[in-house]
Amino acid sequence: MPESLRQAIQRTLSRGRLAVTRPGGCPALALYLFDPTVLEGPLSHEEAQAVVAEPAYWSFCWASGQVLAQWILDHPELVRGKRVLDFGSGSGVVAVAAALAGAAEVYACDLDPDALAAARANAGLNGVPVLTCDAWEDRPGELDLITAADVLYDRDNRPFLQAFRAAATEVLMADSRVRDLNEPGYNLQATVEARTWPDLNEFEEFNRVRIFRA
Repeated sequence: MPESLRQAIQRTLSRGRLAVTRPGGCPALALYLFDPTVLEGPLSHEEAQAVVAEPAYWSFCWASGQVLAQWILDHPELVRGKRVLDFGSGSGVVAVAAALAGAAEVYACDLDPDALAAARANAGLNGVPVLTCDAWEDRPGELDLITAADVLYDRDNRPFLQAFRAAATEVLMADSRVRDLNEPGYNLQATVEARTWPDLNEFEEFNRVRIFRA
């Protein structure tokens, strides 16, 4: 395991640990993810405060990320030979899937430097190259496809939907937080059931992922 990731997870949770695992929704990919076996008993007050203050989103493979990654692996023609940017990349699962499916160049874009480190590590774990970008404003030009999974939990991200369309020829996104996207240009492709890995026992409505294409 990369030392940088070990340090990152322990900044959030002192007894935290990562393990190589294959998420149930996209078992072809191996990822460094949070190991729930270390949690013997409830979190202390200090641990709970640390998790809330600096959540390690990248150490979980969220349902929408799994579904979008598997969708790309099942439909490699969507990315083959293209320049792809994965927005809000987290663990990098979608970026890694795009690289595995034959994309010419893949960027994982995330504001969290730990997420970018995770994306690079997970790309290496799967034997594919993934580049990183730490801000939307610094993205490369001439993008063919933008992917995004579970970025609409924050309503302030909604304007990105049209920004994506302006920045790339196509957009492919997955979301479990928005039931009716109702956004011009975006069309529902499929609805797929999946669970966050490791499982966080979320409400069942958040296990229903919708894939949209623009």
